[in-house]
Order: sequence, then structure tokens, then C-alpha cells
Amino acid sequence: MYSLRDQACVTGVGETAYMRGSIKNAFELQLEASLKACSDAGLKPSEIDGVIPIGIVSGTAEDFIDNLGITDLRFSALIPHGGASPVMALQCAASAIATGVCKHILITFGRNVSAASNKAGARIHNMPQFHYVTEFEYPIGSIAPAQIYAPMATRHMELYGTTVAQFGAVAVACRTHALLNDNAVMKKPITLEDHFNSRMISDPFRLLDCSLESDGGAAIIVSAAPIAKDMKQPVVYISGVAEGHPDSPGSITQRPDMTSLGIAKASHRAFEMAGVKHADIDVVEIYDCFTYAVIRQIEDMGFCEKGEGGPFVENGRLHLDGDLPTNTHGGLLSQAHVWGLNHVVELTRQLRGQGGRAQVRDAKIGLVSGYGDLGDGAVAIMRKG
Repeated sequence: MYSLRDQACVTGVGETAYMRGSIKNAFELQLEASLKACSDAGLKPSEIDGVIPIGIVSGTAEDFIDNLGITDLRFSALIPHGGASPVMALQCAASAIATGVCKHILITFGRNVSAASNKAGARIHNMPQFHYVTEFEYPIGSIAPAQIYAPMATRHMELYGTTVAQFGAVAVACRTHALLNDNAVMKKPITLEDHFNSRMISDPFRLLDCSLESDGGAAIIVSAAPIAKDMKQPVVYISGVAEGHPDSPGSITQRPDMTSLGIAKASHRAFEMAGVKHADIDVVEIYDCFTYAVIRQIEDMGFCEKGEGGPFVENGRLHLDGDLPTNTHGGLLSQAHVWGLNHVVELTRQLRGQGGRAQVRDAKIGLVSGYGDLGDGAVAIMRKG
């Protein structure tokens, strides 16, 4: 297998303020985050020669040429796999850079959910990969993501005894970390009791099992490794990266195993490429559209055996002082929902030693995951230079 190990680095990161009710549209938020990422990397916007906008509400390559003054765009791509897209974009960017197509690729996302057309249900109706949902799930009233994903969680509970309290352990860990982050939407502490008492959304998902709907933008710059060594920030290598797709990718209920995700097919490839073991990972940023998704990805990525994800997240294991510090920025559950690109931003900062009050001590190797649509997955392992 051709390896992308350490051939590309994340050299710049940028985020807008995260909130509800932003007066900026999605593309304006993208531009703001992109300019911050360029500044962070010490690059002029015109030096960008590759662009990967994320999501169906993103600007086009031409929009970035016009607004950033890019004069020689050599590569562009659009990755339509929901929350898996940012980590899949790392693989795409690393591949383009390793083959010499370009030197600096901008990956960027922005969203304003205050606009009715950008709400989750409205987006799903327009996404072609959900066509089987229209046939099998919509007729029984499953329309919103919480309703569509709930059967997976219920099946896992039935097979392995996963509990509501274990879902709550994920929510509490993310909220605890968000309290250390000045750029997090949620600022009120929660307990397991608060989680249990939060209103039911779609059984077994309660309100505090569900990610936020928030406005904001995030961006990163991926650069060729030889160039990155002479750039502004400490070097953070992309050491291993892979994507995977589940069986029956267009319908969860028609899947042979509803508890299986695409990330199970990607994880071993990412670890093999990076040349590391699970015990080497110091910090993880796991896509957390729902608390259950964190538990399942922990299993599918091999941090524990299948069915053991529930007990794994108990007893503070995901907290900063735990065995596997997870979502140190607060995640989609408590920082903001920008399709997980904020997870890549956070892991980069952690490996630079710029995690602020949530910095994991001596973090050298980290993992970031993506989860999209009905189970598409991606894993990237990054390391401090």
C-alpha cells in the first residue's frame, strides 16, 4: 500500500466565534475562518493552491479564487460525506500534496443554521445519499437524524447491555471540557442526573445525547512536509489516514449489522500507515453527533472489543486526566457543530501544545475521527514533529 505517512502537515488552523443567530452567512463564516487559518500558518491567501470546501452549503473553488485572491489554483475537490468529510479531506489533501500537485491546501467549512434551509432535516431531504431513507425510514416517520440513528443505539443496548448512564458519561466529559474553552457554546455544567432527566428526543436519545445546531466556521491548511518545517507553527504531521463506508450505506435499517460503521474498515489502515498502536495515542477527538456514536467508534477503532464501549467510557476515562482524553474542546455536543472540522483544529492545537486550559500533558500522538451520513467513517492519526 502506498503510504502517505508524514508527507503532509497541518500548518494553519482558524475558527470563528461559535454561536446561535450569527448575522453572517455560511460562506462569510468560511472566509473568516480561512483568513484566520492563513494568518496562523503565516501564509498570504494568494499562496493557497488547493481548496477543499466541505459540505453542501460551502462555497465553490471559484468563490475562493475570487475572494481570497488566489492566482494559481491547481487542485479542488468536494467531499459529500457529512461529518466524515473533514477527515476524508485530510486524506484527499495529503494525496494531492504527496503526488506534487500542490503545496498548500485549504480545507474549510461554514454553516448558519439560523436559516431554515440549513437545518438538519432540510439538508437531508436534499442529499442524494439518503434516497433509501425516503423508501424505508420516512414512511414510518423517521425524518430527523436523531430518529434515523436511534435504531442503531437501541440495537447496541439490546445486544450488549449498553446503558443510558454510559451515554451520559460521554455527554458529561464533553461538557466538562467545554467549560475550559472560551469558544464553546455550552457553558453550564451537567451531571449524569441532568443527562438522565433531559427530555426525550427519539428513544433512546435524550436532549443531552444530541449534538448542537450552531453557527460558525472552521478552516485548516495542509502543506507539504518539507515546506512545513520552515513555516510559522510547530510541525504537526498527518501520519496515517483512511476512510471507510458501511454495508448498505444508504439505509441503516437495511444493514446486516446495524451496529457496524464504516470506520471499522478504515481504522486498521490508518494505524498501519502511521506505524503506531492504540496505547501510543495520547488524545482523541471523536466525532460526536450523538453520544452513542462515540461509544461505537471507540469499539470500531479498536480501543476496546465490540460491545465493551459502554463500560469503557465510564469512571472518567474520557476526561483530561483519564486514560483516553476525548473531545478536549467540548466536541459537537458542547463546543459547536461545524461538521467536525473543529475536531481537526483542536487536535492540531493539542499536538502543538496550544490547548490552553484543556491541554493534555505531553501530547505527542493523537487521533481524530469523522462520522457522516448513515455510517461513513474516516480516521486520521497525527503526531507532533
